[in-house]
Amino acid sequence: MATPDQARQEVSGLHARLAEHNYRYYVLDDPVVPDAEYDRLFRRLQELEAQYPELKTQDSPTARVGDVPLSGFASVSHEVPMLSLANAMDDDEARSFDQRLMQLLEVDQIEYNVEPKLDGLAISILYEQGKLVRAATRGDGTTGEDVTQNVRTIASIPLTLRGDACPRILEVRGEIFMPKAGFNALNQKQKEKGEKTFANPRNAAAGSLRQLDPRITAARPLDMFFYAAGRVEGVELAATQSERLAQLRDWGLKTCPDIDVAMGIDACIAYKEHIGQRRDTLPYDIDGVVYKVNSIELQQTAGSVSRAPRWAIAHKFPPQEEMTVVNAIDVQVGRTGAITPVARLEPVFVGGVTVTNATLHNKAEIERLDVRVGDSVIVRRAGDVIPEIVSVYKQRRPDNAAAYAFPTHCPVCDSEVVFDDGGAIGRCSGGLFCQAQRKESIKHFASRKALDIEGLGDRLVEILVDEGLIEDVGDLYSLRKEQVAKLERMADKSAGNLIDAIDASRETTLPRFLFALGIPQVGESTAAALAQHFGTLDRIESASLEDLQIVDDIGPIVADNIHTFFDQAHNREIIARLVGAGLNWPQIEARRDDLPLAGKIIVLTGTLSGMSRSNAKAALQERGAKVTGSVSKKTDYLVAGEKPGSKVDKAEQLGVTVLDEQGLQTLLGDE
Repeated sequence: MATPDQARQEVSGLHARLAEHNYRYYVLDDPVVPDAEYDRLFRRLQELEAQYPELKTQDSPTARVGDVPLSGFASVSHEVPMLSLANAMDDDEARSFDQRLMQLLEVDQIEYNVEPKLDGLAISILYEQGKLVRAATRGDGTTGEDVTQNVRTIASIPLTLRGDACPRILEVRGEIFMPKAGFNALNQKQKEKGEKTFANPRNAAAGSLRQLDPRITAARPLDMFFYAAGRVEGVELAATQSERLAQLRDWGLKTCPDIDVAMGIDACIAYKEHIGQRRDTLPYDIDGVVYKVNSIELQQTAGSVSRAPRWAIAHKFPPQEEMTVVNAIDVQVGRTGAITPVARLEPVFVGGVTVTNATLHNKAEIERLDVRVGDSVIVRRAGDVIPEIVSVYKQRRPDNAAAYAFPTHCPVCDSEVVFDDGGAIGRCSGGLFCQAQRKESIKHFASRKALDIEGLGDRLVEILVDEGLIEDVGDLYSLRKEQVAKLERMADKSAGNLIDAIDASRETTLPRFLFALGIPQVGESTAAALAQHFGTLDRIESASLEDLQIVDDIGPIVADNIHTFFDQAHNREIIARLVGAGLNWPQIEARRDDLPLAGKIIVLTGTLSGMSRSNAKAALQERGAKVTGSVSKKTDYLVAGEKPGSKVDKAEQLGVTVLDEQGLQTLLGDE
């Protein structure tokens, strides 16, 4: 327990910190700590003031709701104060609230109006003679900001109330928020314009409402739910909270569709669990639920304390954002070679679980956040989403924190890291060799469009690697029947069939072989273009960056991927083992302009009866054609089999010649 002097000093510090956080949250719309951190500071101040009542002053944050209004708007005095809510952080605190209330009201059970706690901006709107005349933010609970012109731009807020029985004067409260879909669309627009994005829907809503230019607010996707009436004249309000909400709806005021009534605290907690399970699918952000005594008479009997009503409480979800410290930054190599940086964190409880790691996504994200080892960071976890770092609290950065240097070589196999997407995403170039990628590289190598090894499915690849029978694709051709037959669910016949299929795959084509190597961004078309342009594997392996970029549709990034792949000694070693194991293909002459279909662009669609699509594609490419997947003005022919789909319609619209299967045979010169 703190001494009086220690408590006085700590209270003074808490006043200053909470005032700063309030200013950043309410005035600048730029909070630097998560709500959970603010709540802890606030509760600590409450504890100290309870121990030493003489330390509670009139300007204490515990005696106020929020902070001063923005200077850019006129001030509005609330005739009925806009109070905040006390918080219950777990079920026990919610039950204690219910127990105290039953004792105060001298009842055995309480009926509650229960509703989601929206993460938005509290607002008061005044209607006179059914017309909207003023809107104000909560501000400090007594004085708010006049945002009438901005509120008028929000489509879900009626300018005129419905019906003849609406009040002469109605001051109504609710929450302005930004739906998740609108928030995502707004951030996408901000990115496209090169402007700052918003951290969350609550900040986006607050920032949008506090624009001095109402035209900006009008362009933002804001919404509102009404949840209470303040001053009312000219009509008698209903006797319960739930019935009053029905009255508001009758007057054209939008209320939350997920509000309900619950008898007793157990039913309230069950409601909270139900809403919590739906949280990620709700179209709006929430951070808990609110329990309000349904009877207005009992509300009035319970009354209020200086800061909050005694008859209501916010039952908060476990925080989805928390503050912690970055102890280290490591990188993980994914199954496809993607290099993902991961922050190793001081353990912190977020979203109901203890979090020790958070993804940093890629090199560009690290640079955007400027996150460093030793930094205090805000971590977010929503539902089953992988935890991520939202922002860095740079005010707490250690003096010796150095900028993070993204690795230039794979931490697993030491292959060079290559970058795509403008240098944002790094990938290990050792696809055939890297242990982190070997299972996926083998699966790809054996796939139908690559070496087409029948019977070598994903599960069998997993078993072969786990049993230590193969480490890379080069080991496939040294497998023996007796080794495979010993594996689970394998017998002599199936083992023999697999070995036969592996043997058969030695006879392939150069395009298939190149595709099977799994070079980043080298698909079937690029592999075929490489084979046709260079003719031999040796020429491709020794091609310079300039040579590679001469090939159709190969730009600098893909050329760099190809060049880097063949520049790795371990990749060349595995390729040499494959060739040494007998893999071979028919010789291809380098691409010539005198081939019958040279320069022609052809699209295949539908099912062909005479040959497979892949064989038709190979035949067209052997004759110099370029086979693409989509129809455009540059397309020369569309070959349409059975059930061709919408590509035929598009071809006809663009005037592209459509061939049937007989027309394909003619084109190939087979008829």
